[in-house]
Amino acid sequence: MPYERRMLGAQCCSNPPKLNPSSGAGHFEKFGGLNTYVTGPAYSSPALLLVSDIYGYEAPNLRKLADKIAAAGFYVVVPDFFYGDPYNPDNVEKPLPVWITDHGVGKGFEDAKPVIEALRRKGVSAIGAAGFCWGAKVVVQLAKPHFIQAAVLLHPSLVAVDDIKGVEVPMAVLGAEIDRYSPPVLLKQFEEVLAAKVDVYLKIFPSTAHGWTVRYDVEDQNAVKSAEEAHRDMLEWFTKYVKRGTALMNSRL
Repeated sequence: MPYERRMLGAQCCSNPPKLNPSSGAGHFEKFGGLNTYVTGPAYSSPALLLVSDIYGYEAPNLRKLADKIAAAGFYVVVPDFFYGDPYNPDNVEKPLPVWITDHGVGKGFEDAKPVIEALRRKGVSAIGAAGFCWGAKVVVQLAKPHFIQAAVLLHPSLVAVDDIKGVEVPMAVLGAEIDRYSPPVLLKQFEEVLAAKVDVYLKIFPSTAHGWTVRYDVEDQNAVKSAEEAHRDMLEWFTKYVKRGTALMNSRL
């Protein structure tokens, strides 16, 4: 059985969001050939690429997070890597093992390259990328200086220690205490590998489960608190390694 099919399961599908194509304060445009949710000041030099989980770019919590990051001065793009076909748990004709054969992370990585190129053509000088669940593996593959300058993984799926060995940029890993696919013991192995060559930050959030940063219940105060704490950690990481890096490069011009 292919690796991706073995590494995804019920926990990756829990708490599905109610997708809303009109959610968010941003706008839509083609970016790198993909339909993309875009938010933030168009003139911003630091940019962030958010790579969604299997539920795609129409998830309201994901767009709310993109808007929050944009308000801090980033130009944020959230592409539709699934071409209008996010995972739908109610579609019995396309269960997850079938869906993932059409939407592998390798294809996501290849589709992300033109997005990065489009950001560069726009004049962006520094790019960060955050990956949620499915998207984390895409971000790991992008974690080279010629693609991005910093990365954040949030409750990753599909990522193995061997994948982490290829990372070449500062990386933060935000994990859940209760996560079958990326348990704390695995994330600590990621930290050990990363610490030998790049700046790394690992944080395990107690009493949280896989997907908690974007698939939380907005009526659950504890869930919201944990998600917002992770969002702050992510923003601080990108402010340090993307936004401040951009300012430093500009000061040298």
